[in-house]
Amino acid sequence: MTGRFNTHLGVRPIDPILRRLRSLANLTESDVDLVRGCAERRERHGPGEQLTAEGEPAGPPRFVVSGWACRQRLLPDGRRQIFSLLLPGDSFGFGGAPALSSLVALTALETLDASAVQEAAWRGASPGLARALAASDLLVDALLLDHAMRLGRLTAFERVAHFLLELQQRLEIAGLGDRQRFPLPLTQEILADALGLSIVHVNRTLQQLRRAGLIELRSGVAILLEPESMARSCDYRATSVSNRAA
Repeated sequence: MTGRFNTHLGVRPIDPILRRLRSLANLTESDVDLVRGCAERRERHGPGEQLTAEGEPAGPPRFVVSGWACRQRLLPDGRRQIFSLLLPGDSFGFGGAPALSSLVALTALETLDASAVQEAAWRGASPGLARALAASDLLVDALLLDHAMRLGRLTAFERVAHFLLELQQRLEIAGLGDRQRFPLPLTQEILADALGLSIVHVNRTLQQLRRAGLIELRSGVAILLEPESMARSCDYRATSVSNRAA
């Protein structure tokens, strides 16, 4: 579904990565060429495939080209908590530290090896990319704090609304959605594991949002009918982090 959305919007595979990096820092043409040079080193992953195990080295740094993944932990009885979603344009594995959670593909996923980008940033050869990667780390932290607030203090209605608004913002930045419409290839089970709710509660809340005239869900696409009203209902404030040179 995400791939069909890309085609509909005229998005090239590398575009979400460049758009996200450019939203975080100013890039030179050489920075852009370096990222584009990684495009041939792709790897495909199937739904449910574990890319990184908790406590193990993260492996080479990678950008997500297409598909969705999540950071998660499992309890012994099989219950799962999803901490964050990785969307096209996002990155993981930079820094080389052992993973604090497992990284699992939620859909068919395509990634590319970003070792050359990391090396250039570390050597000081690409200050723009170094700033973008540093800002990306800050953004991951900011989104995790938003998620903690969502789980700890928001009602089910507010959680779902807040989560959808966050996805809309992130996908619009990546060029994969607009102010109202974006791909949503997630089952209600995945939403439940991300939002700390039962599947029944997720279903009931989505119906409530529909009845309130706030959303429509059509074949893997979410439509926010009244995004401003939704934002007021859950006190959503867009998360913005940048590291631009003066």
